Amino acid sequence: MLDTRLMAPSPKTSDAASRMSWLRKGSGGIPGTYNAPGTVAKPPHKAANTPRPHIPAMEWQAPAVVLDARPLGEGGAVVSLLTEAHGRHAGLARGGASRAQAPVWQAGNLVEARWVARLADQLGSLSGELVHPAAALAMEDPLSLALLSSACAVAEGALPDREPHARTFHGLVSLIARLGREGAAPLLPDYVRWEAELLAELGYGLDLARCAVTGTHEDLTHVSPKTGRAASRAAAEPYADRLLPLPPFLLGSQTPSEPAEWLAGLRLTGHFLGKDAFGHHHKPLPTARDLLFQRIASLAAPEAGLPAEKEPDA
Repeated sequence: MLDTRLMAPSPKTSDAASRMSWLRKGSGGIPGTYNAPGTVAKPPHKAANTPRPHIPAMEWQAPAVVLDARPLGEGGAVVSLLTEAHGRHAGLARGGASRAQAPVWQAGNLVEARWVARLADQLGSLSGELVHPAAALAMEDPLSLALLSSACAVAEGALPDREPHARTFHGLVSLIARLGREGAAPLLPDYVRWEAELLAELGYGLDLARCAVTGTHEDLTHVSPKTGRAASRAAAEPYADRLLPLPPFLLGSQTPSEPAEWLAGLRLTGHFLGKDAFGHHHKPLPTARDLLFQRIASLAAPEAGLPAEKEPDA
């Protein structure tokens, strides 16, 4: 559960903290472990048996994760958020780059956001209250900051605009909620699982249930870089140098993992993020994702007695 000291109400944030109290109900798993209530915005009333076309909301209020903020004009900022019901959604925060508001819109922060527009397809105006200062807390640990920055950059670059992806949202909230309490190292396997879930939600899910060649469920050790299907040790042996290693934690293993396994997991999900989620839009993997890979590679290199490696291009 979130450290309740971080969620203690204050005169300025008591309303937001009470609305975000659902964060304290999660078990910290990946993903979908939070029982989040619906957002304030409700669909228009429909008479019984009278179908009506979908009308996008022109005002909503909801818990959100800040993914990115870009300065605009004098003191303004275009802020990108991730919400449960509205997906990745941008808005103009007036004064968002000012000294007073800039700390609210740091990537990784949990906020209570309100978006208003005259027309549904406009950029709209965004306001919000800080609920959990994850970005400030991560500053104390370079690995935590690298993980948080990577997660926000991947969600910002891979998710389509205004399309809900609830599992990705809940998984990211879980990571952020646990990051300040547990540190980054224990969360690396869960971060890799979160990237795999994101791929699945986008339609690029990995098939790790059985060997693509023999059909066996046992001793799965590699993944095809073309199909995303698993292969057993025996089937993979002749082609091991052309396949991607499959870390045991992606198969549900509860054995404590090491940096070399985290690196293998990041290489696996990074390959398919680069090839599919980003590659189909002709975009490279975010720089923040590459920096996380390099930081983990530097941790894994001393174990193997090798120099740190760079992430290969997809």
